[in-house]
Amino acid sequence: MQVFSVQGMSCGHCVKAITNAVQAKDPAASVRVDLAAKEVGVESSLSPEQVIEVISEEGYPVKLAG
Repeated sequence: MQVFSVQGMSCGHCVKAITNAVQAKDPAASVRVDLAAKEVGVESSLSPEQVIEVISEEGYPVKLAG
């Protein structure tokens, strides 16, 4: 699982927007959002760069965690 630090997430709508955006590129992707930790875990065939691009397009500042 790839873990990303995502700023600006605050509610269920944010979770849904990010999940839907990732799954639009990879329908089989598993997305786990932790609002408190401001982290998004993605199990996907997408590269980390592709996931960052997709989340960025939704308007959230994102980087690979770690």
